[in-house]
Amino acid sequence: MSEQKTTPAGEKVAVAGQGQEGTGAPLVVFDFDHTLYDGDSGGHLFKWLVMRSWWRIALALLIAPVFGPMIAFLPTRRVGISGFVWAGTVGLRGPKDLDDHIDRYVALHDERLRERLLPIALEVLARHRSAGDRVVIATGAPPELARAILAFVAHEDVPVVGTAVGPRLGGIVAVRHCHFRMKMTMLREAGFTGPVLRAYSDSSADLPLLMEAAEPVVVNPKAESVERFREALPAGTPILNWGCVDRAGAPADKVDPTRAA
Repeated sequence: MSEQKTTPAGEKVAVAGQGQEGTGAPLVVFDFDHTLYDGDSGGHLFKWLVMRSWWRIALALLIAPVFGPMIAFLPTRRVGISGFVWAGTVGLRGPKDLDDHIDRYVALHDERLRERLLPIALEVLARHRSAGDRVVIATGAPPELARAILAFVAHEDVPVVGTAVGPRLGGIVAVRHCHFRMKMTMLREAGFTGPVLRAYSDSSADLPLLMEAAEPVVVNPKAESVERFREALPAGTPILNWGCVDRAGAPADKVDPTRAA
């Protein structure tokens, strides 16, 4: 189950899983969607939540003209996503209820979710763990979702920092979206302090995280984002494809971005 901690400033941080790596070990951060998982895991979950009943579908269609366009812009993305999360969760009382539905969703779709985990990415993750690195996943999805999917491949104990949710108007909404600059903020608040040795992500929204890392690695980027990564990140930054067929990046077998164990 995920845990929602409250910082001294009263902000929510959602964390799932307990890492076993030493606190003095190098810190390595992975994004989840399009990095370890082929697709938008949160989007898939919330679509399932909405599609459970006809009236939820009708509710989502009703609010789509207002909340849909908000998702396209960083300043309003959390609000836009929250609208559809709310439509899929009306009747749930809080984060624990959502976690229970996440576990049910994962159990019902286990084969499909297993297929979306990227073998090359999992190998890189396992190498970092074997090397004793302090590995954490930071995702815009609910942390319980990534934790439950990783349980298929025995990585459920990797800590996951993700979007914090809370009750609102009879449903659940995103209270703090683990995205863009907020991702680094929430990682630090969750206790993952110290220099970031390496960060892996597909998204230009994760540039604050990638620029924080001594060794950034871009994986499975959108083709239109590649030039932006090249301009913002140090020369020679690996831009790889770990198995997302509709994404850009050099074949991973040409560049091994991992350190020797």
